[in-house]
Amino acid sequence: MTALEVVRAAAGLDEFLVEVEEELTHAVSRYPGLVAEVGASALAAGGKRLRPALAFLSSSPLDEPPVAAGVAVELVHMATLVHDDLIDGAAVRRGRASAWSEHGEETAKATGDYLFARAFSVLAGTGDARAVSLLAEASLALARGEAMQRSQRHDPGTTVEAYLERCALKTGKLFEAACILGGGSGEYGRLLGIAFQIADDVLDCTGETIETGKVPGTDLRDGTPTLPLLLAARDDPVVREALAGGAKEGVLVRVASSGALDRSRELALHYASEARSCLDGAPRRDELEALTWAVVERRS
Repeated sequence: MTALEVVRAAAGLDEFLVEVEEELTHAVSRYPGLVAEVGASALAAGGKRLRPALAFLSSSPLDEPPVAAGVAVELVHMATLVHDDLIDGAAVRRGRASAWSEHGEETAKATGDYLFARAFSVLAGTGDARAVSLLAEASLALARGEAMQRSQRHDPGTTVEAYLERCALKTGKLFEAACILGGGSGEYGRLLGIAFQIADDVLDCTGETIETGKVPGTDLRDGTPTLPLLLAARDDPVVREALAGGAKEGVLVRVASSGALDRSRELALHYASEARSCLDGAPRRDELEALTWAVVERRS
């Protein structure tokens, strides 16, 4: 079996995700109105549901499945996508019109806020104050990561260390929260999130279809300094100028020929390996190990 097939074969995972999907629908539709309708559209667009799956795979088979945790982390993720599309001016998300492009900026802002609020309401309903605090910390990290990305825009001088810090904030912290809420290793989640984000940034440079609906080459056009772009910019002044806001034509080909994609994949594999080292005693270790390979080797 492939790594992804090993993950998907985890006993009970399919049933868990079905329940999460039902509860997501209930949570989003709880207060009928325009923002609930727009939120439902974002929900219907689908997604990997990777964060709920992480919560499940981090839990013990002897315990109740962490449905509320899975719902809450996915709602936070959905909220960030709605807000990110607005900030980035992205008109499409997963093959559908993004919330702001179809309903306007104000509605998109309100929808993202609504999804955040529903996430915390769902988790607060469990009576676990520590869980709510943990998700709040992760949400704050997401905001800090987005602010950092804005400040790094069109800056080819961004250091790799600063890029990795941004990955940890924007992706790693919510992965970390999902794992801890499920009962597992937060460090595994943080490292996996960084590996996932590096792999995602490589995909953006390859021209392959990305499941999130992000059009390949978006990072270069937006001036977002990702690892492959930064590595290529070190040696190629044309890439450096493009990342700073100059002409973009033919630049992705130059990035590919620079070896930056392979070097980026190597670093993603390093973080995946570091994540695997955190799994001693994990009840679903085989599936969690397989997931570290799946997030790096994916093609979408």
